Amino acid sequence: MTIDALLALCLFAFVTSITPGPGNLMLLASGANFGLWRTLPQVAGITLGFTALLLAVGLGLGAALAAWPALHIGLQVAGAAYLLRLAWRIGRSRSLGGDDGGGEARPLTVWQSAAFQWVNPKAWAVAATTMAVHASPQAPVASVLLICAAFAVVNLPSILAWAGCGLALRRVLADPARLKWFNLAMAALLAATLWPMLA
Repeated sequence: MTIDALLALCLFAFVTSITPGPGNLMLLASGANFGLWRTLPQVAGITLGFTALLLAVGLGLGAALAAWPALHIGLQVAGAAYLLRLAWRIGRSRSLGGDDGGGEARPLTVWQSAAFQWVNPKAWAVAATTMAVHASPQAPVASVLLICAAFAVVNLPSILAWAGCGLALRRVLADPARLKWFNLAMAALLAATLWPMLA
C-alpha cells in the first residue's frame, strides 16, 4: 500500500470512527452516566470487536453472508433487538452511575461491547465498504491486516473522544431532570440508528 493510499485509509477510518453511530452514542451516554474510567472497558471492547469484525469481513465473512441471506437477516434481527434493549436501559437510567429502575446500572463490559459490534449496523456497513475499497487483490491477507491495524490505531482515540464528551456533560447532568431528558434523547437517537437497516 502506498503512503497516499494509507493516508486515504486513515482519513476514512477517522471519519467513520468519529461520526455518530450506535457505539459512539452509547459511549457518550456511558461517559455521562458513569464517567470516563468506568467507560474505558466499553471503549476497548468497541475497538477490539470492530477490528475482529473487520478482519472477518476481509477474510471472507462478507461473501458468506451474501451467499446465505438468512444468516444476514438473522444478524440484523439480533442486532436490532440488542440495540433496542440497550436503548431501553439508557432511557430508564435516572441517576449518574446509579439505579436504572431495575437494579444497579453499569456500563457495558469489554466483551459485551465487542460482541455488540457484530450486530451493529454501522460497523457492518463500514467493514464491508472498507474492504471493498481498500483491500488489495494482489496481497489480500497483508492488506487486510494493514487495514485492521490502521483502523485500530485511528478508532481508539476517535471513540474515546465520545466518552470524553459524555464526561464533560456530567456537571450539567447532575440535575436529575436534565439527566432524565439526556438519557431519553440518547435512547431515542440510539434506536433511530436502526433506520438505515429498516429503510
